[in-house]
Amino acid sequence: MVTGLHPETEPYRHGMLDVGDGNSLYWEECGNPAGKPALVLHGGPGSGCTPGARRLFDPERFRVVLFDQRNCGRSTPHASEPDIDLSRNTTHHLVADIEALRTALGIESWLVSGASWGSVLGLVYAERHPERVTGMLHSGVATGRRLETDLLTRGLGAMFPEAYARFRELVPDGEIAAGYHRLLFDPDPEVRERAARAWCDWEDAIVPTAPGPSPRYASPEFRMAFARIVTHYFANGSWLAEGAVLRDAGKLAGIPGVIVQGVLDLSNLVGTPWELARAWPGAELVLVDDTGHNNTPGLDAARVAALDRL
Repeated sequence: MVTGLHPETEPYRHGMLDVGDGNSLYWEECGNPAGKPALVLHGGPGSGCTPGARRLFDPERFRVVLFDQRNCGRSTPHASEPDIDLSRNTTHHLVADIEALRTALGIESWLVSGASWGSVLGLVYAERHPERVTGMLHSGVATGRRLETDLLTRGLGAMFPEAYARFRELVPDGEIAAGYHRLLFDPDPEVRERAARAWCDWEDAIVPTAPGPSPRYASPEFRMAFARIVTHYFANGSWLAEGAVLRDAGKLAGIPGVIVQGVLDLSNLVGTPWELARAWPGAELVLVDDTGHNNTPGLDAARVAALDRL
């Protein structure tokens, strides 16, 4: 059994999928074209897929599909564009996009793997289309509750008071995500950039187990798109009724699943991994020591081992 990441692989096929509303999604396939289909759902929302996610899967056994969700990564139009319209970027649109991609690639059903926001999207997709899901692996889990996003934007402030004071300077009053979202669409580009930088600095601050600042935030285009999409989702409750994912987890009965979670992940403070494991019939919860909301060798090994079992 492999205990670390699999070797690096390159896509054997990639393309753009027109999903309507003027949106086109970048997608790629890696591994074995005749292998078990598996879908990777990236985090953020708005992070885009990365080459590292391919390495969780045995390239001899899996046909791995990755794609950039609406308005991020290589999908178009990009959320960093000044006049971008995000009104057609919602959880419901993304679930429909997954089905459109599955149909376009001629896949009957697939294993679904998500991290962070990707776990929310994967769970919603599986609850709406359980017949299309053969198994699931999720890490850094969330369920889209406002309880969870309130923790990230307010609740952790007492743990990181200096960073939180800087974060609140731009939005001292009112709802934080909505306030930042307004600034990120301000007519003044300097206001927009200052808000994107501040949001991403806070995202870095609340992952103290990471080895340093995330290199992805060095790109102004990434910062802007990421901050705009995250605040768009946070401010709208991800278009999910509060607690809906946990309430409907019984629909996942019969879908084998593994939840891999870092013990030091600060999102654990509201109990989401344990609540999900209890609500999802037959799910297995694997806790990884010395790991937070970031990749570590221990987390990678646990995820690879879970995929071997699935």
